[in-house]
Amino acid sequence: MVRTRFAPSPTGFLHIGGARTALFAWAYARHHQGSFILRIEDTDVERSTPAAVQAILDGMRWLGLEHDEGPFYQMQRMDRYREVIAQMLAAGTAYHCWCSKEELDAMRAEQEARGLKPRYDGRWRPEPGRVLPAPPAGVQPVVRFRNPIDGATAWNDVVKGPISFDNGELDDLIIARSDGTPTYNFCVVVDDWDMRITHVLRGDDHVNNTPRQINILRALGAPVPEYGHLPMIHGPDGQKLSKRHGAVSVMQYDDDGYLPDAVINYLARLGWSHGDEEVFSREQFVAWFDGQHISRSPSRFDFDKLKWLNNHYLKHTDDAALAQLVLPRLAARGLTPKEGEADLAQACALLKDRAQTLNEMADTLGMFYTEPTISEADRAKHLDAAPPALAPALVDFAGQLAAAPWTKEAIAAAMKAVLASHGLKMPQLAIPVRLKVFGVAHTPSVDAMLAAMPRATVLARLGA
Repeated sequence: MVRTRFAPSPTGFLHIGGARTALFAWAYARHHQGSFILRIEDTDVERSTPAAVQAILDGMRWLGLEHDEGPFYQMQRMDRYREVIAQMLAAGTAYHCWCSKEELDAMRAEQEARGLKPRYDGRWRPEPGRVLPAPPAGVQPVVRFRNPIDGATAWNDVVKGPISFDNGELDDLIIARSDGTPTYNFCVVVDDWDMRITHVLRGDDHVNNTPRQINILRALGAPVPEYGHLPMIHGPDGQKLSKRHGAVSVMQYDDDGYLPDAVINYLARLGWSHGDEEVFSREQFVAWFDGQHISRSPSRFDFDKLKWLNNHYLKHTDDAALAQLVLPRLAARGLTPKEGEADLAQACALLKDRAQTLNEMADTLGMFYTEPTISEADRAKHLDAAPPALAPALVDFAGQLAAAPWTKEAIAAAMKAVLASHGLKMPQLAIPVRLKVFGVAHTPSVDAMLAAMPRATVLARLGA
């Protein structure tokens, strides 16, 4: 069975790059009817916070990336890590190293002076026939992994293809610090082994960790997962994604009025493709995502494309459901539709084609639930400078609206009749009506807009 995992560190929010990694791992497991595991790598005690853990869980929940197992927390697995380290020490695949920080600094300085790559020189590594010095007093040793010194460590990366590292270039990694706490690369290995992870999809900043992890897995006699390293996401300018580009909490996209399905659709297309398909459901994505067609090149984050997709999903959201999504955003603006006011679902139906986000919709919907405020420029252009026929036409229009059925079709017929009897063109009447009722000169179809409002409100705003 395919088993994938998403393993964020709770040292900050779940950002868009991490969300894409989670999406790809989740979709790969779903495509193969496997399991998706959530693991919180919280061994960085100083930087890990409960708030960051909650931000990760909230982001995953909002995106709809439900996990099958977990969340597992590394800090709750310390006894297991120490157990495996003890086994490795006993087996000779790990050893104690008493080098002080000063010795390591001097070692690196000497190597750099000779033009060599700075690395641990193995001075405490046990070898046949080698006599090691007595451990220095008062120094707590670290534990190092006894990395192979010959040959190469290679794998066929799901994304990048064949990758190989010369084992001679990999020094003996510290797997437990002097205080006994295990290190990141070691915890990851034990977790992947115990959780039976078969496929690891993660950012390509982990490529250099992979040969070390593979060698530790082999030393433990554990199966080696398949690895796929996803290229980074860059900003529109091709630079590393930053906060100004969109590297903010996933929940910020919720705050900004994006729909989770739109974000999922957009993330899926960041570094992956299925022909020319641009808009697709998460069910389609799962059906198509077999690990192929992942780009090897960095992707560029494009806010215009995300907004275009979000508009598409807004347009295809049920009006009643959309009303429920926008309701708390109206409340945040001090607006709560009341009995006898415009029907919110009907108002959403009129505006959703033009809005890119839920926040834009909430801002625009205010015209239905607040008294109109006409700008001086609009008043001068469309009311003060209007032809003399406008005033009696507005009175006539209000009179017809008072008696007509309250439907879009009846309102349109009343407007056509008034235009004909007063010799006005459509904009000469429609724009003043919009200004008086909604406070703006441009809206969707004026007859549909008026039909969404209570008759009494329209007549009061028209001055009838």
